[in-house]
Amino acid sequence: MFRAELDAIDIRILRELQRDGRITNVELSERVGISAPPCLRRVRKLEEAGIIEGYHAFLNAPKLGFDLVAFCMVGLKHQSESNLKAFAAVTESWPVVRQAWMVSGDSDFLLHCVAENLTKFQDFVIEVLTANDHVHTVRTMLTIRQVKRLGLVEI
Repeated sequence: MFRAELDAIDIRILRELQRDGRITNVELSERVGISAPPCLRRVRKLEEAGIIEGYHAFLNAPKLGFDLVAFCMVGLKHQSESNLKAFAAVTESWPVVRQAWMVSGDSDFLLHCVAENLTKFQDFVIEVLTANDHVHTVRTMLTIRQVKRLGLVEI
């Protein structure tokens, strides 16, 4: 299913689910203006097409003891396909890294990191990240506060 195949109701469904993934099908159907059975069929079709990848809870990291959010820009020693794939794969094993992107420009990867505190983050950077055989440079940016948080797609 491509965007061209999405009609106005599909778009409204996606907007509502991105705002509230726990909404009931009945309430969703009311908000988008169709009855519940066709609404559920549309949601399942969007899921099967991979447009809806899953449903997640946004957790309050500080209330769970994770007070530090940082970004790391990582440059690799060599940008061969095998090195890029190997580094991407190893990020999966690092709990501190919550999201990772391969990027163009001065760095090869951008890592979104969440840690309990500065000491835990520094330990990760020094003992794990910079110690990785593929890593050449690491630049870190500590966040001050999040000022905007929306779903990942404007739809």
